[in-house]
Order: sequence, then structure tokens, then C-alpha cells
Amino acid sequence: MRHIKLVIGYDGTDFHGFGRQKGLRTVQEELERTLTILLGHPVQLKAAGRTDAGVHAEGQVVSFWTNSPIPTERLPIALNGLLPPDIVAKRATEVPPDFHPRFDATSRVYRYLIDNRPIPSILLRRYAWHIPEPLDIAAMQQAASCLIGVHDFASFHASGSELGSTVREMKRIAITRRDGVTAITMEANAFLYHMARIIVGTLVEIGKGKRPPEEVCAILNARNRSVAGKTAPAHGLCLLQVKYGRRKNAFHGRKELRREEAEGEL
Repeated sequence: MRHIKLVIGYDGTDFHGFGRQKGLRTVQEELERTLTILLGHPVQLKAAGRTDAGVHAEGQVVSFWTNSPIPTERLPIALNGLLPPDIVAKRATEVPPDFHPRFDATSRVYRYLIDNRPIPSILLRRYAWHIPEPLDIAAMQQAASCLIGVHDFASFHASGSELGSTVREMKRIAITRRDGVTAITMEANAFLYHMARIIVGTLVEIGKGKRPPEEVCAILNARNRSVAGKTAPAHGLCLLQVKYGRRKNAFHGRKELRREEAEGEL
């Protein structure tokens, strides 16, 4: 038996999220069904995280066990011949038996796209939030700097889910604009449910001048979801990369992540 790590991408538009849901089309269900056909035995996936309906991915990571004779490096090519066009297998590697794509991840990188032109691009309608009003990027960058570091992100956590801790480490937030498209890239050790989208929604309100940049620090310290901005639409968000390496953040180790396995991240 080999333990395989697979990096995949998907267009989340026509999926009800990543995680398996009875009677609904999900990325996990499509992948497991296709892998079962390809490998000739039932497959159950573990994943780095469960994205919501409409959220996309360029670097989602899953793992599974197989005794198939197909060489590891050939698995993506063989799999792509069977997968639907809105999922693609990018690369496969063999990993140690105790590897877990979620618990062993040291950080996740997400990007949110905003089509910030008066007339929206038809080619971005599935992948970017159209906001015709001008956005003050400098003010948004100033506000985002308050979120860097280890903080309690309870104000940016969607209600209706229970967690042992809402403390996370935000490693970086970069806000750039090119040809009328604004990209907000966030990297954290882990994300709370809807955290990335609530941060984006709050930064957009600041960019529109509805809140001063310094208010983000007060929102963070309030630890109350009601004081933050609205949740940005799902279709602008993409999981770019999941990073692995020696874990340095003792406050958010395997034990706590296991308690959160039932929660989505986005």
C-alpha cells in the first residue's frame, strides 16, 4: 500500500463545496468516485480543508491509500482522463504513513479577486466580486496591517459553529491592483469558518470610505462578529496553496485541529 499526496485544482462554481454531502455534487464525491474507478478499489480522501460552495482552488491537497500498480507520477495524467472538466489533478507524490494533509499543514494561502472597474469583465464573473465604486487601496493596506500576527479572530468567525479556540496567526496580507483588478492575498496557519471572506468584506467597506482604517484594530479586539463587515461572496475566493514543514506554532497543534475537523474553513 502506498500513501499518496495529490494536489488538485477546481472551479467551485458548480459544486456544493468540497466536503461530501448526501445528494449534492461535491469535489470530494467526484474525486473519490473517479479514483475508485481508476484504481480498482474504494478510496476515501483526507483533505487540507473543506471549501464552501462556490469557492475555487489551485492548490487543494488530499491524500489516500492505494495498492494500484499505476506509478505515482502517472496518477495525475491517468486521473485527468476521467475527471470532469472542473477538476484537475496537478501532481502526486508518495508520503509517509502518518502524513495528514490538514493536521500537518503549517499555513494556507488564499487569494480574493475584486473586479474593480465600472463595467465588469465577462471572463471574471465566476471568479471575482464586481465592485464598480473606487477602492482606496492604501487605506485597505493600512487596515490589513492590524491583522498581522497572532490574534483572537472571533470577530471574523461566522456564527453557528463551535470551536475550542478562535486564535490564529495571520502571516501576511498583500493587497495589489492591476488593470482594474484588486487581489487580496492572505496567508495564515489556519482559517476560521468564513474568516477570509469576512476580512475581505470588512476591508472593502474601508476601501469605500465607510469605515476608517484604524477601526479594524477595534473590530479585532471586540471579538464580536456583529461589529465586522459583511461576508464577501464565495466566488471571488481561491485556495492557492497549502504549505508544509516543521510546525512552529505550538498553540495550534494537531490536537486542536482534530477538534475542528468537522468545521469548514471558508
